[in-house]
Amino acid sequence: MARSSGNLFASPSHLPLVAPSILSADFANMGADCRAVVEGGADLLHLDVMDGHFVPNLTMGPDLCRSLRRAMPDAFLDVHLMVTEPGRFVEPFHKAGADHLTFHVEVAAGREGRELAGRIRSLGMSAGIAVNPDTPPDGVLDLLDAVDLVLVMSVRPGFSGQAFIGSVLEKTRVVNSRRSPKQRLEMDGGIGLSNAAQVRDAGCDVLVAASAIFGVAAADWSTVISKLRGVNGSTC
Repeated sequence: MARSSGNLFASPSHLPLVAPSILSADFANMGADCRAVVEGGADLLHLDVMDGHFVPNLTMGPDLCRSLRRAMPDAFLDVHLMVTEPGRFVEPFHKAGADHLTFHVEVAAGREGRELAGRIRSLGMSAGIAVNPDTPPDGVLDLLDAVDLVLVMSVRPGFSGQAFIGSVLEKTRVVNSRRSPKQRLEMDGGIGLSNAAQVRDAGCDVLVAASAIFGVAAADWSTVISKLRGVNGSTC
């Protein structure tokens, strides 16, 4: 299955990157929404995969990823596995055309997390580790050398549109002080124009936004993306 070339997280053309979460897109017009948001300046597409067990919701799976890859062969597909058994989904999402997989430290830490990250990377994808708002950063710090990205959740995962939890910014600063320049620090949950500067100042260079983008008219997506990035006017 064709996929975008290179590792966007390792060699970004500009920072910070903006990743619209398609969980808030119109599922009846998913292809059109995804094309439009990328044309509006988005750097990648964020796919929130939920199993109804690790989080209290069911969302998308490999089939949607595969459809997006067919429709958008050059898009970078950033898959966030909010699932109890992430290892079951590595090969299916690889075959579906995912560029990146992030799993949670709450379900795969220590040696298990290290082996899972290695398995993801062995298939040519980049690997990330996510941490929930109430989870200390210790498990993530232990795996820093094994991953390409750390995702700090700024809401309790499960649903789009939740309020931003500002206390996670301290944990973000801790991770930021320990990561290498080639590792990305991503934040997801409640990010909008009112707090994007705080998120960037804490060290995040990948901002996931859902309702902040898809909750406004499509004609305004480019402006919102630029402002989330910290640019007034057109995207860089």
